[in-house]
Amino acid sequence: MTTRGQRQCGSDVILIMATRAMLLKRAAVFSPSIQHFLHVRCVSTTGCTSQKDSWLNKLLVRKIEPTKESHSRMLSDKEVIFELQTHNLKPGTGEQYLKNYEEYVKGVTDKFADKAYHPELQGSWTVGVGDQDQCLHLWKYAGGYGAIDAANDMYATDPDLSKLIQDRNPFLRQRSNQFLLPFSFWPPVSPREGGNIYEIRSYFLKPGTMIEWGNNWSRAIHFRQANNEAFGGFFSQVGRLYNVHHIWCYSSLEARKEARENAWRHPGWDEVVAYTVPLIREMHARILVPNSISPAQ
Repeated sequence: MTTRGQRQCGSDVILIMATRAMLLKRAAVFSPSIQHFLHVRCVSTTGCTSQKDSWLNKLLVRKIEPTKESHSRMLSDKEVIFELQTHNLKPGTGEQYLKNYEEYVKGVTDKFADKAYHPELQGSWTVGVGDQDQCLHLWKYAGGYGAIDAANDMYATDPDLSKLIQDRNPFLRQRSNQFLLPFSFWPPVSPREGGNIYEIRSYFLKPGTMIEWGNNWSRAIHFRQANNEAFGGFFSQVGRLYNVHHIWCYSSLEARKEARENAWRHPGWDEVVAYTVPLIREMHARILVPNSISPAQ
C-alpha cells in the first residue's frame, strides 16, 4: 500500500523525467556541450527532491514578478532607436539593387546633413549563409521616435528619395522592418575595419520573459568579449515582438567556431545557456557579408 508521500514522490519523478526529456530534445539543436550539461545534472529517479534551488527549478522558466516599469526602460537606457530593414531580392538582381541602395544612402546622408535627427547607417550586409538573396540594413536614429517621425516625413515628401525607393521596388520579392532598442549591457555599435564576417542570431522569446533574458545575458556578454566579437544586441519594439537580435563580428568562420567553443570554457556560461534555452520559442542564425557601403566591414 503506497502512502500519500510516496505517490507525491512518484509524481515528482514523472515530472522530472518528462521535463528532462523535453530539455534534451530542445538541446539537440545546440552544441553537444549543452546535452552533456543536462545529462550530468539530471537527478536520480530513486528518490524525489523538494529543494527549491534544485537544478530542475533553474532550468524551468521562472515566474516573472510584476514591475512598475516596462522592460524597455529596464533593459535599455539610451534615447536611441535602431531600424533593421530586411529586403528579400529577386534572384539575379543583387547588383542592381545594391547600386540603387548605395545611391539611396548617399541621398539620405545629403538630405539630412543639416538635421539634428539625421539617420545613420550602421551596417549593410548580404546574407551568405541562411536566407539567400537577402540583404539587411541597420540604421540608427538619435532622438527617439520623434526623430523617426521627422525622417519618415522626409522619406515621403522628398522627390529624390521617393524616386529611389520606387526604382528599388522591382528588385524586391518582399521587405520588412523592425524598430529595435539596444540592450544597455551590450557594447555600443561602432564601425569595424575590413576583412570580417558577421553573424546575426535571432531569437523569438516567450512573452513575458524578456527581463529574464536580459538578466542572464548581462552576465553572459562578459564571456564573449575576448576578441571584440560583440557587435550589437537589440530587442524589438515595433514589428514582430519579443524578438531579440545578437550580431557578432568574426574574422572568419574558423574564428567563429573557436570563439563559440571558448565560451564553454568559462565557468557560468553553461548555466546561462541552461537558463535561457527554455525561454526560446524559435531561433535562427545567418552569416552576413558586408556590402561596400557598410560602415561595419
